[in-house]
Formats: sequence, C-alpha cells, structure tokens
Amino acid sequence: MKAADLTVISLSLPSPEAADVLLELLDADAFTPTVWEDMETHTARLEVYLEEAGRAAAVVEALRGAVALAGIAAPEPVVESLPAADWSEAWKRFFHVEHVSPRVTIRPSWEPYEAKPGEAVVTLDPGMSFGTGKHPTTRACLMFLDELAQGDLSRPVLDMGCGSGILAIAAWKLGFTHVRGFDYDPDAVEVARANAALNDVRIPFEARDLAANLDQGAVVLANILGPVLIAHAAEVACAALPGGAVVASGILETLYPEVRAAFEAQGLREVRALTIGEWRTGLFEKPALD
Repeated sequence: MKAADLTVISLSLPSPEAADVLLELLDADAFTPTVWEDMETHTARLEVYLEEAGRAAAVVEALRGAVALAGIAAPEPVVESLPAADWSEAWKRFFHVEHVSPRVTIRPSWEPYEAKPGEAVVTLDPGMSFGTGKHPTTRACLMFLDELAQGDLSRPVLDMGCGSGILAIAAWKLGFTHVRGFDYDPDAVEVARANAALNDVRIPFEARDLAANLDQGAVVLANILGPVLIAHAAEVACAALPGGAVVASGILETLYPEVRAAFEAQGLREVRALTIGEWRTGLFEKPALD
C-alpha cells in the first residue's frame, strides 16, 4: 500500500441508534469511529480510517465484539483501501444543509445557503475525527442553546469539551458576546480554532482538562459523556455562575438518572430534559445567591 493511502473499515448498521450503542461499547482510546446517517433510508454506516494497515484486524475484531455484545443484526465489517486524496469527496453525499433548531442551521462549505433573518448559520466541514452536528446529543444541545439565546446575550458562555467547536460557534452566531471553550484533546482545539476562523468568529479555545478548569459561565455547555459528567459533577457545577444554566449531554438515557443525581448533589436543579433516540440531554440551573 502506498504511504498516501488510508485503510477504511466500514460497518453497515440498521439505524443511527444502533451506531450510538456501538460508540458507547467501543474503546474510544483505541481508535476513532465516524458515523454517517443516510437521511433518506435512516440507516447508518460506521467507519474507521487508519494510516497503519496493520491495525485493521484488531479494529475488525473490536467491531465484531461490540456488535455481538449489543445484539445488533449487522453484516461483517468491510476493509478497503482509500487514497487519502479521495477522502474529501467520500463523505460529501452524507452531509448537507440541516436545520437543527428553530434558528440554528448547519451547512457544509461547498453548499450555498442564504440565511433567513435571525437565523444562525454555522459553516462546518466534516473531519476524520470530529462531529458535524448530526449526533442527537449535539442537536439537543443546540436546541437548548437556541432557547437560552432568547434571554440576556451578555451572559458569558463556556463550552466544556468543545470538540469541533460547533456549540461555541453557534452560541456566537446566536448573539452571545462572550464565548469561550476548551477540550482535553489538543487536536480538537486546533479543529475548533479552524472552524471558528471558517465562520469568521473570534472565540478563544484552549487545551485543558475538566479538573484544571478555572473559567465560569452563566451558560455552561457540557456535551461530554455520562460517566465523565458523573465523575466531574463538582467541576461542572463550579463552572456555572450563580443563577446560570448548564446544558449536560452525551448521556445514554439509561445513565441519565445517575447524572441527574450527581448534579443535584452539587446543588444544580433539573429544569427540563430532552430525549432523542437513545440519548438524553438535561437543562439544569444553579440557584442564584440570596
């Protein structure tokens, strides 16, 4: 195989929900899957891109094990070679303009779109490891963020675990004037910075861990993972200013009661929750000072 080529392992799945279950079962440190949803058939495909072909066998075994554990009916993973230069074209048929909330629209850079009055349009191109707003947890966060943007836009926004930067960028586009973000992964921070530049917004993104966070926001966005939210409930609560709101996501519905209990133990109160597929996102508030 030429050095410029990639090895791609693909797995066809019956639904996006099935893909979500597999993502929870797979070891996120071993490799990074990308999931594409076919908006017409509502099926999904999970893909893993590798620069080292020798890792393919281990990835295939991991996918087989996760499928068996989840009890999902799926065909065998397919291993193929893909010239790296073809990557930019391979995913274009899966990513189109999407209206994810009443005022937030996500569009890829290659599709023209004219924004309606008051609409926040985020330009975001897929990457090999970063999301594009299709995942239910991101969609739910954007829906809550749209609601919160009906209030005081001078409230500072903090995006904890910013990933691609989509939530922070949407907050800016909705009119919030003070937006910050951080992620433990330096690569994610670089992608977030690039996406901010693509959208012509100025948002400081930094690389740091939840435990090292000293920033606070009146609107805190924490689209992370349920177990991480439970382990760092104190840090999330401390990041919210008194009277502020916390949007917590990345939580499988079965784990949500534990996340809610951990947050309530830190003084946060659930306002409302939204379930999309297998995922549940909560809107919490921190009591104001007397």
